[in-house]
Amino acid sequence: MVDNYTEISREWWVEQWLGLLDSYRFKKRLERARVYAREGNVRSIEFPGQKVFARVQGTEIEPYQVSIWLDSFSDEEWQYVIETMSEKAIYSAKLLAGEMPANIEKVFTANGLSLFPFKLDDVRSKCSCPDKAVTCKHIGAVYYLLADRFGEDPFVLFQLRGRTKEQILESIRQMRSRGAQEQKSGGETQTSQPLYPLKIEHFWQYDEPLESSLVVIVPPPSSETVLNVLGTIPLANDATENADSKTAPSETVMKYLDTVYQAVSQQAIVSAMKVGE
Repeated sequence: MVDNYTEISREWWVEQWLGLLDSYRFKKRLERARVYAREGNVRSIEFPGQKVFARVQGTEIEPYQVSIWLDSFSDEEWQYVIETMSEKAIYSAKLLAGEMPANIEKVFTANGLSLFPFKLDDVRSKCSCPDKAVTCKHIGAVYYLLADRFGEDPFVLFQLRGRTKEQILESIRQMRSRGAQEQKSGGETQTSQPLYPLKIEHFWQYDEPLESSLVVIVPPPSSETVLNVLGTIPLANDATENADSKTAPSETVMKYLDTVYQAVSQQAIVSAMKVGE
């Protein structure tokens, strides 16, 4: 425990919490609370859920029971906050590293919430001591120890607002994973659709005349056709054909296809030459 909570540099969220304490108008009571914290009067401090429970030694033999809590956010409010966090990787990266993102408060204010209390009166507290004042020195001592705890684990702030570290990080992972899958699925769906749907029955039909400026008729560079590239079509009955036959069935088919190919090529040239007539 350090002697002075304002002499050393701390994380910005710890400084913001200590700023709430500095704004407390009863300075003498705050000073006694700081002494209690410095001298180890806080016997124990626990975070079993959304509340802080502590035992603070006072003037009595038995320590006083102190409880501190903040107003929790609803499930719907946390849903909005986590959705906003999941939209930027910097939030999950910082939180996974145990750091509070510098602009984390903007995530909450964007959803009409505030992670930090605006004033010390927004922090709920209760002490078993006879002092009816709020905040008593026992509660104040726990406030100072909370600053140290926030520095060690910023997720305690989230826990006091209703979500544990594990719940927040798991929700962020799930949302980011779901978003990546939806993006991937959407991309696959988009690329799987052809730009121009293929209609087999109209494949060989084209009713519009070609633009004459785009028509260029040149002789083929060689006599090789697509049939030459593909080679002879193997037929199952080639091997069983009568040995006396001079022409195999596959050769007959290839000659026929060659005739068709030549006829189609000539007709295409004739049609192109008629463009503009």
